[in-house]
Amino acid sequence: VQLVESGGGLVQAGGSLRLTCVASGRTDSWYTIGWFRQAPGKEREFVAAISGSRGSTYYADSVKGRLTISRDNAKDTAYLQMNSLKPEDTAVYYCATAPTYYISSDLREYDGWGQGTQVTVSS
Repeated sequence: VQLVESGGGLVQAGGSLRLTCVASGRTDSWYTIGWFRQAPGKEREFVAAISGSRGSTYYADSVKGRLTISRDNAKDTAYLQMNSLKPEDTAVYYCATAPTYYISSDLREYDGWGQGTQVTVSS
């Protein structure tokens, strides 16, 4: 499966962005989709994930209430709506797929990755 992210950019603190992840190739609607991010000098970290079967969601504590993950299986597309952005949200954001029915925050379980999209939040 190939994943392509888009929607990143520069935004002021308190602003919003909507990231999009389009999948192509061998796609399966039951796959879990996750969003991760990596800031300069830091390890890649989990942000949010959504299951394929029931659309259950799970978020990192740092983004709860501000970011919302969703998916449209008919379009092979996932989204990350980002509101009330903070400078500490600045990072490259990646979407990824995991061949699991359950939601995982462990990046080792994800075997398909996009190239990332840069999100920069100015103070």
